[in-house]
Amino acid sequence: MNIPQELKYTKDHEWVKIEGDTATIGVTDFAQGELGDIVYVEVETLDETLEKEEVFGTVEAVKTVSDLYMPVSGEIIEFNDSLEDEPEKVNNDPYGDGWMIKIKLSDPSEVEGLLSAEEYQEVVGA
Repeated sequence: MNIPQELKYTKDHEWVKIEGDTATIGVTDFAQGELGDIVYVEVETLDETLEKEEVFGTVEAVKTVSDLYMPVSGEIIEFNDSLEDEPEKVNNDPYGDGWMIKIKLSDPSEVEGLLSAEEYQEVVGA
């Protein structure tokens, strides 16, 4: 299982990459593996400001639909449009081409509450 050291994580299996006041967010390798083949990613919250733990979208796999939760508060400034035609990117490259949204952080201090790679490994039993 791939858990990059430079990223932050949530117990809900989202990963966060912080670059200045912008965060890129997606689902972890563990999450995509548990969901199975992802067939659809829906994010209808573009340009909205959401609080930490609010639902920003859903991911649909062959057998289930799962909510996607904001790991930190912020305004959703970009959606990975390529996922509309190629949702399988989430399965193939969850930390690269399979990213889902970018946000402008509302409260950068919330990043401190995210899990490190080591802490996330403990959550998933890796």
